[in-house]
Amino acid sequence: MANDTDTRRFEDAMHELETLVARLESGDLALEDALAAFEQGIGLVRLLNEKLNHAEQRVEILTRDAEGAIRLQIVDKLKDDGS
Repeated sequence: MANDTDTRRFEDAMHELETLVARLESGDLALEDALAAFEQGIGLVRLLNEKLNHAEQRVEILTRDAEGAIRLQIVDKLKDDGS
């Protein structure tokens, strides 16, 4: 599920993960269904982590100063905002 060709938006994948978590937490799934949902959730977590890492790399590239140093305070500010 987590691969370079996955075109889902971050928000869509997060919503899908939240839905899976709610289904798992309900306790209404049969064991095999719960395992399948868990496996799908792990794939979504990996995808979301890849998307976050990619976004952070883009921010770092866009915030290099004239000497080529990354101004990490901008990245930290985004993390503090929850963005």
